[in-house]
Amino acid sequence: MWPNVTINQLNQLQGETADIERTLLFVGKGKKNTGKVLPVNTQTDFDVLLGADDSELKSQVIAAMNNGGQNWSAYVWLLSEDAEPLAWVEAVEKSQLAASVEGAVVCIDVADKAQINAAATLRNTLLAKYGRWVWFILAVAGPEGEETWADYVTRLAALQNGIAASAVQLVPRLWGNEPGVLAGRLCSRAVTIADSPARVKTGALLDMGSDDLPVDGAGEPLDLATLQALEKLRYSVPMWYPDYDGFYWADGRTLDVEGGDYQVIEYLRIADKVARRVRLLAIARIADRSMNTTPGSIAATQQNFAKPLREMSQSVQINGIRFPGEVKTPLDGDVTVSWKTASKVEIYIVMRPVESPKEITVGLVLDTSINKSEVAA
Repeated sequence: MWPNVTINQLNQLQGETADIERTLLFVGKGKKNTGKVLPVNTQTDFDVLLGADDSELKSQVIAAMNNGGQNWSAYVWLLSEDAEPLAWVEAVEKSQLAASVEGAVVCIDVADKAQINAAATLRNTLLAKYGRWVWFILAVAGPEGEETWADYVTRLAALQNGIAASAVQLVPRLWGNEPGVLAGRLCSRAVTIADSPARVKTGALLDMGSDDLPVDGAGEPLDLATLQALEKLRYSVPMWYPDYDGFYWADGRTLDVEGGDYQVIEYLRIADKVARRVRLLAIARIADRSMNTTPGSIAATQQNFAKPLREMSQSVQINGIRFPGEVKTPLDGDVTVSWKTASKVEIYIVMRPVESPKEITVGLVLDTSINKSEVAA
């Protein structure tokens, strides 16, 4: 053999992946820069970009920025003011060529079930075309004309009835800016994507759109009973605690079926994040013969596909207080490898969210016994 030396630079794909979590797309109507994907952040002059006139889209984006906090950024797509009710579907699809986002906020009030079902279908379309998991926030208008709160609850009950869409959140605009407020709260870097928007320590809601309680067509102010009824109907709404200052979020409800795993947005977000990262790992292993049925290879495969869970489970302890990661640390057996044929393999991964109390009951016990040490004194 002729003497020679060959040096190959092998890419083990051990680098970091792009993080699209906390990046959303806002779609709404406007007069300026229509039909374009516009990147925005906390330094953006929205009067220049979206026009000096007030608009529903502009109000929601600013509300999201105010609640998103430091390093907030997003994308905006403006539709013409005479756009069809479902024009936002095409806008979200077209935006994928320039912007990969975690979720989309539709700043056009939903009027019928067709728009809700369109969002559910669009999630599957984007997954089929681009391998992207996207969830949606859809705005719903407040009471109309002389409509009372009771009539409003009845109408909204019919609007969502029978729809199964785990990646869709319906947000009534009672104060005005609730969709943007929720979007910003979900993008706050003060907490993880596994934290519920109901978290009180994050602070009160900002820029709700009105400083007063909303009223219905009869002039009656909104009460907690109405908000609670809407939440039971799978709407994502704000709330307040008596004798506790500020407004807060009730829960990040989705339109998942009763008993479904993704009835709250924080569970869906961690599942989407794991799916994005596992997809990249799976693509890299296509036709890789080092991944085979030998015991050593199966163990290495389990270790490799558990990597996203290990990274997401990292916690930090500050001043004796432990801040948990996005999921629990994976256990042995949480990644299962099952070879079906010599060229087909199935991998199953268990994700364990960290518990989060949303209902706290405190029992007080009275002790009337005599303390002997006090009597002796």
